[in-house]
Amino acid sequence: MASSSSSSSSSSSSTSIFFIFVCILMLVPVAPKNEPDFKPMQELKKLQRIRSHLKKINKPSIKTIQSPDGDLIDCVLSHLQPAFDHPNLKGQKPLEPPWERPKGHNSSDENIDTFQLWDCPEGTVPIRRTTQDDVLRASSLKRFGRKIIRHVRRDTTSGGHEHAVAFVNGDQYYGAKASINVWTPAVTDPYEFSLSQLWVISGSFGNDLNTVEAGWQVSPELYGDGYPRFFTYWTTDAYQTTGCYNLLCSGFVQTNNRIAIGAAISPRSSYNGKQFDIAIMIWKDPKHGHWWLQFGSGLLIGYWPSFLFSHLQRHASMIQFGGETVNSRSRGYHTSTQMGSGHFADEGFGKASYFRNLKVVDWDNSLLPLTNLRLLADHPNCYDIKAGKNNVWGDYIYYGGPGRNERCQ
Repeated sequence: MASSSSSSSSSSSSTSIFFIFVCILMLVPVAPKNEPDFKPMQELKKLQRIRSHLKKINKPSIKTIQSPDGDLIDCVLSHLQPAFDHPNLKGQKPLEPPWERPKGHNSSDENIDTFQLWDCPEGTVPIRRTTQDDVLRASSLKRFGRKIIRHVRRDTTSGGHEHAVAFVNGDQYYGAKASINVWTPAVTDPYEFSLSQLWVISGSFGNDLNTVEAGWQVSPELYGDGYPRFFTYWTTDAYQTTGCYNLLCSGFVQTNNRIAIGAAISPRSSYNGKQFDIAIMIWKDPKHGHWWLQFGSGLLIGYWPSFLFSHLQRHASMIQFGGETVNSRSRGYHTSTQMGSGHFADEGFGKASYFRNLKVVDWDNSLLPLTNLRLLADHPNCYDIKAGKNNVWGDYIYYGGPGRNERCQ
């Protein structure tokens, strides 16, 4: 009997303890669902890495300017810009502009009215300030500021880049020049872009591809808006680990105190209305071998040092002019992101996008008209291209398109 009573008492005690424990749990306050949770340690570490990176690329400025489109433009001492973080440039200053420009260069039909000019003091360069939001829009810190090329088969476009370009190859090239009209193409996915640019290329299209690039682009991921912006790019290993846009890594050396790379371009061309274009020239300085970038009527922006490259230390083997978009197929069909004006090449002046006065620089540092110009449109039902020649525009192309349409699915 004593054993049975003890067992019953023990059971009753356990039940009472459990009941008290449940009551205590009911009294503990539960945070409402709309209150933010504490960020996990991984998220905090990510933010710390981003802030550390921002300190590295946002250099101390002696003056800051607010742009009309919301950017902050920092006037940074030229020898403190990101390029001079490179081990080969530590402690140095930007080179003086080369005296000799390519022979045959004529700036009489060019202007810089289609761009914003910044009033940064002599000895400084204007740099668009990178924000935490800029970095957070990228899929990772490692990929921020880089053009990610996904290798896909030509008969599939999932995640792929699509082009409509004119190109020359089969010779040794030391630069190129063209005028490009500026538009505001619609980019329908935040991780896609639309650009129009000039490529100077060497090496194979394997992992040793070298390029320097400049033009305008609309990239919501990179800039957070839909404005066309002046940009540069470079890579020496087919976009894998080297290179970046603009001044987002050590590489391109800016020398100009008026042009901000990555800033919005204004005004822009309008359909069946006034057309605005920008002139861009890239050429290899015969004396030092660096690749210089010129904007408009003789404004030198800066240079890519030759030591950044393997094949481009010597010369280029291909020049391309034209447009590029990203087709992510995020909705299961071809993107509606536009290239150029968003209209096909056949619509012509005032409606389609164009490059005019296409030229290349030869071994003698002379600007020459093109020979053996070839055209490539990856998917001509989506974006196409056509070429022509006349006495006013020299060699020219019309290119672009709307992306998804009844013939482009």
